[in-house]
Amino acid sequence: MSQTESRIYSRIAGTGSYLPEQVLSNDDLVRRGVDTSDEWITSRTGIRQRHVAAEGEYTSDLGYQAALRALEAAGVEASEIDLIVMGTTTPDLIFPSTATIVQHKLGIAGCMAFDVNAACSGFIYALTVADKFVRSGAAKTALVIGAETLTRMLDWNDRNTCVLFGDGAGAVVLKADTETGILSTHAHADGSKRELLWCDSGVSAGFKPEKANVGAVVQMVGNEVFKYAVKALDAVVDEALEANGLTKEALDWLVPHQANLRIIEATAKRLNMPMEQVILTVGKHGNTSSGSVPLALDEAVRSGRVQRGQLILLEAFGGGFAWGSALVRY
Repeated sequence: MSQTESRIYSRIAGTGSYLPEQVLSNDDLVRRGVDTSDEWITSRTGIRQRHVAAEGEYTSDLGYQAALRALEAAGVEASEIDLIVMGTTTPDLIFPSTATIVQHKLGIAGCMAFDVNAACSGFIYALTVADKFVRSGAAKTALVIGAETLTRMLDWNDRNTCVLFGDGAGAVVLKADTETGILSTHAHADGSKRELLWCDSGVSAGFKPEKANVGAVVQMVGNEVFKYAVKALDAVVDEALEANGLTKEALDWLVPHQANLRIIEATAKRLNMPMEQVILTVGKHGNTSSGSVPLALDEAVRSGRVQRGQLILLEAFGGGFAWGSALVRY
């Protein structure tokens, strides 16, 4: 690269998030007849409540609201967007993509818009894709969204899953910049472990309405998922640091997937990071899958904890298995 050439980065110019109005506490679940207790849920997961989308409120609605907040924070007009990538496992429709529905709600047309399905790692995957577009020069202003309405695919009689998940969305606006932004992203998958965390229904495989009041439900072998998640996140954290010639001590913040407090604590311990440097929101909204990392990032930014110039590690693990990380100079 010549001295006159500048490397292009994708800088996070703004963040936004949205949670549905309805809150379902642990005690509410007990009152609904779920065989559990607030103490049981909190001690094992750190979750105290989750948000539930209202009737007629869809994934695109959540993503749209998060996008509006991110655009406002970035000082960007919707008309400036030239790419929308949306991570979701719970699209409004089989097609068209939910990203195109959000695009229409924003009042724009013409730019590329598509969904990425990587379960709880959906936002990291979507961010990875958008980062490549910006770095290549194919896009200058990208909107990246993670949004889910997972409560629509839960068996409310299965306490091992229904206590964990909630609805929510987060978004970031990426702008092309010659200053440091996203340093690197790292994403992986292992389809051989799919039956440890999955939904066994679908268009091609067929739906199984006899399993619950919905045609598809989340199924999970919790202990096995925990073991694989901790190992995979350890590796992908090391990969991100090694790729950039950095040590753990260089990190200012860890913004993890908000799935389970124990997994988050295990990752922080591996990094020798005190929990004061870990953004923790799982207690407020449970596991919102692809929405959880951008939700946590937005809260950290708006609370003033994350500051410009700080080094942030984003990471997630989910069904597939799919996992990944992003090292960001905010």
